[in-house]
Amino acid sequence: MEKMTDNNEPLLNHRSELEMKDLRRRDFLKFAGAGAASLALLGLSSCKKDHDDDMDNGGKGMYFGSGDIAILNYAYALEQLEAAFYIQLVNNPYSGITDLEKAFFTDIRDHEIAHREFFKVALGAKAISSLEFNLSGINFASRASVLATAKTFEDLGVSAYNGAGWLIKDPNYLLLAGKIVSVEARHAAWVRDMIDNGTFANQEVVDSNGLDVAKSPSVVLSAAAPFIKSKIDVKDLPTY
Repeated sequence: MEKMTDNNEPLLNHRSELEMKDLRRRDFLKFAGAGAASLALLGLSSCKKDHDDDMDNGGKGMYFGSGDIAILNYAYALEQLEAAFYIQLVNNPYSGITDLEKAFFTDIRDHEIAHREFFKVALGAKAISSLEFNLSGINFASRASVLATAKTFEDLGVSAYNGAGWLIKDPNYLLLAGKIVSVEARHAAWVRDMIDNGTFANQEVVDSNGLDVAKSPSVVLSAAAPFIKSKIDVKDLPTY
């Protein structure tokens, strides 16, 4: 005899419905990520290389440039960090990870790699080099540690795009950043629900006006600093 839930539905059917919901959610996440990456790549031709910033800053650190180029390198640095984290997670999954969890994290890894490579190509000669990161403080064997770090990175990424958007001058860059942040927001929502269902839009990430939190580049880089080993020079990065 099947065990019944409180509403007299068979527990097996109830679990199946939850699994199907997760699978539909994963399909949507995969579609959203692929769509954003494809649209971004289609928009490459509109990304102008008309800046003359010298990316070699005399050994003082990787120079991000100024104006829109600096903002794109800022986004590129954050995407490098996220990609590095998810690559290590998928290669060394925590004990007890479910097949569905690993599938989701693999999808997110692929999105972050696509975002990272998009910025690298879009920036061309103006792109900073690949950064080195310090992920030693993350216990990749612990589900709680991994999810907490994923939440930190995803929330930070969404707030970074939201906070830098109005600083971008070229509307083509702004359009592409908008497509990418929508995918990052999907990541953040899923990770938060994995930790505590229904917290994807709580007061930590939504302000009193019902809008996603936005943070300035200086605040975001300060939060990310413990994870970045490479020396960087962001003196000309627009911020507030």
